[in-house]
Amino acid sequence: MSSVSPLPQSIQPSVSLVLDELDGVLFGKRHQCELALTCLLSRGHLLIEDVPGVGKTTLARALGQLLGLDWKRVQFTNDLLPADVVGVSIFNTDQQQFQFKPGPVFTQLLLADEINRAPAKAQSALLEAMEERQVTVDGETHSLPLPFFVIATQNPGEQRGVFGLPESQLDRFLMGLSLGYPDAGQERALLAQGDTRAQVESLKTRVDLSTLQSWMDAVDEVHIADEVLAYLHDLVLATRNESTGLSPRAALGLVRAARAYAFVKNRNHVLPDDVQAVFAPVAGHRLTGSVSAGARAADALIRSISAP
Repeated sequence: MSSVSPLPQSIQPSVSLVLDELDGVLFGKRHQCELALTCLLSRGHLLIEDVPGVGKTTLARALGQLLGLDWKRVQFTNDLLPADVVGVSIFNTDQQQFQFKPGPVFTQLLLADEINRAPAKAQSALLEAMEERQVTVDGETHSLPLPFFVIATQNPGEQRGVFGLPESQLDRFLMGLSLGYPDAGQERALLAQGDTRAQVESLKTRVDLSTLQSWMDAVDEVHIADEVLAYLHDLVLATRNESTGLSPRAALGLVRAARAYAFVKNRNHVLPDDVQAVFAPVAGHRLTGSVSAGARAADALIRSISAP
């Protein structure tokens, strides 16, 4: 394996600054912050599964603040309608014609809060948006702002009042992760500081849109050697020994995520460690429908496949 080749020096300080500030409001969740940024730079969408109150909304708000993204939040409930998400055509009596009123999906960062508390019909409102970066209402197609990044939160399946996400919806999320409880020391620091909402609101934008786009373009140029690609493919093939294996689309997403993670770690080529770091987030929710259970299954596959 070749020696580490750093990215241009102008890039890494900005990436590190964003991660440092995210970690500062999430108290000890550096790895999860790295994965969230990785998902965004991969042009994917993120599913966060966890109990209420561990910082899922804080992560979304802080990421939007630091990257200067317009963001909106939709609270998914059992009476939510698709029009509440994508928008609706309203008849304008003055002009005697229908006019489209955009819904909250028309933003750069959408927080779909507690997405599995809404029934399948409301969940499906995001399918076209997440895959095609557009929505179609009454036969008319409307493009969404770019970048378009969905962070959806999901309550654990054993909680009351939740609906399982169908496979088609799960596959729209490039990555899934859990934040978990902070460790004892970090939680004491949180208790001493108090509510972090004011801290999030005070975060300054550190990256403009053109810089963010340049980061995404740089991710596409991160090199992945044939040996590392073969290792990644072996992991994908191992998932297909079970009833629900990774699709070719998911495998392509795994390549993008490995490249983006290498970028976040200040490398211009992918190491086996990068593949291992993103494999469970990319594969887990697709294999079992659960982020936590899927991560355990994915970790077992990693242990069974030798890295180059």
